[in-house]
Amino acid sequence: MSKQELAVIGQATGQDDCCTGLAAAPLDDTQAAELARTFKALGDPVRLRLLSMIASRAGGEVCVCDLTPAFELSQPTISHHLKLLRQAGLIDCERRGTWVYYRVLPGVLDRLAGFLTDARAT
Repeated sequence: MSKQELAVIGQATGQDDCCTGLAAAPLDDTQAAELARTFKALGDPVRLRLLSMIASRAGGEVCVCDLTPAFELSQPTISHHLKLLRQAGLIDCERRGTWVYYRVLPGVLDRLAGFLTDARAT
């Protein structure tokens, strides 16, 4: 498993990293590397399910205590997957007492969808 830091989507880098769609213009090396790290974080079925569970939750956030039972994985493994999603800039969390609550960062899903949308098709 790689220990590299994952890029945060939409983080200001002086470029329009995710503002133009894939079909709008070719990616440069930096953009491609940053997006590849983001999609790598989503390339695992467990992480994709976790993101879906968090994003679809009424109220916009979910307790880790509600996520863990949905998988046949240990709590440390779930925490590892959540950490990778956080490092990729897809989710954030807040500790409340003994529990941690996760939420999708604002605009993340829209930026990903916008990148994958072919503006020429509309």
